[in-house]
Amino acid sequence: MEDLKARYGQALMNTFGPPKLVLTRGQGAHVWDHTGRQYLDLLGGIAVNSLGHAHPALVEAVTTQLQTLGHVSNFFATEPQVRLAERLLDLLGAAGNGKVFFANSGTEANEAAFKLTRRTGRTHVVATEGAFHGRTMGALALTSKAAYREPFEPLPGNVTFVPYGDAAALAEAVTDQTAAVIVEPLQGEAGVVAPPLLYLQQAREITSGHGALLWLDEIQTGIGRTGAWFAHQNPAVAASQAALADIVTLAKGLAGGFPIGALIATGEAADLLGPGNHGTTFGGNPVAATAALAVLDTIEKEGLLEHVTALGHHVRSELDKDDRVTEVRGAGLLIGLDLSEPVSAEVTSAALEAGFIINNPTPERIRLAPPLVLTEEQADSFLVAWPGLLDTAYGTSP
Repeated sequence: MEDLKARYGQALMNTFGPPKLVLTRGQGAHVWDHTGRQYLDLLGGIAVNSLGHAHPALVEAVTTQLQTLGHVSNFFATEPQVRLAERLLDLLGAAGNGKVFFANSGTEANEAAFKLTRRTGRTHVVATEGAFHGRTMGALALTSKAAYREPFEPLPGNVTFVPYGDAAALAEAVTDQTAAVIVEPLQGEAGVVAPPLLYLQQAREITSGHGALLWLDEIQTGIGRTGAWFAHQNPAVAASQAALADIVTLAKGLAGGFPIGALIATGEAADLLGPGNHGTTFGGNPVAATAALAVLDTIEKEGLLEHVTALGHHVRSELDKDDRVTEVRGAGLLIGLDLSEPVSAEVTSAALEAGFIINNPTPERIRLAPPLVLTEEQADSFLVAWPGLLDTAYGTSP
């Protein structure tokens, strides 16, 4: 184990930089490294481990399904795949008015959705500044950060970027030649940035006025993360659900750590992709679908939507009490905050040293996306330590 970091550097491509830790096991909201040291996981695999680590319901569901039927191609149907599609449509409020395509990741779900928009006969897409939608060539074309895009240009083209949350700029960019507008209800990778409460409703009105599709990227925000099944259903994020989105993409927390992605399309958009237009080998396999169903069942049985709402409010209100925190944002257990100085890397390092895993998406921002099963006691252990972490990062006392 001691030389695993060195072996990692020799055997794996350097796309992520050197690993911070060698982790060996997890239980609930905790993980342990190879030395046996325990950490409170407040990042959850970047909003993936909805039920934490080794949740009995998820372990049992996956084990049982794998012993029954592990994989078949999409030439065949399986009950878990169909049941999961029906369940997602029901949660979205699109039962009888939508269809699902399953993939293996959020990027794949967005790639499929991007292809779907081309079936409208239009090619223009409007995306937002600060957005992150993935790193494959199509999804990357929709991601605003120039440092990500420019090394791989030319990308699939005709994408216009507008300021996030600016309805007037969106209205100016969308035309009768626009295929779709893609927007995150909360921008996760930007540091949990929220738009005005009316923004998604305005986006729906603008797209409908031009016959364009409204595409909500809920890859990071969906499946209970904000205290609602979908962030756009949360009144703390959007003042009104308005009309149903034409496209919703999901991944991350959907199967609690098992790879899955989902493209949900409603209305006429549900039939835009036909035989031969898209495909996948592993997408929707019965193990992944069963894992997702176990996550959905557990969220319901354990009352995690209500728990996430209450605990998120508690954590945000406590974080906001330190003067070195200039703003706290988010909903549920997707939390972002701004620091008064660009020391987020130092805060993250101090937290890791103290036994807490957090994330710094930008030099002045911290992001928390812990498992939905995080307890108040566990959260409070971090909140008690928080001022000291800032002291270490700032090199001073408050």
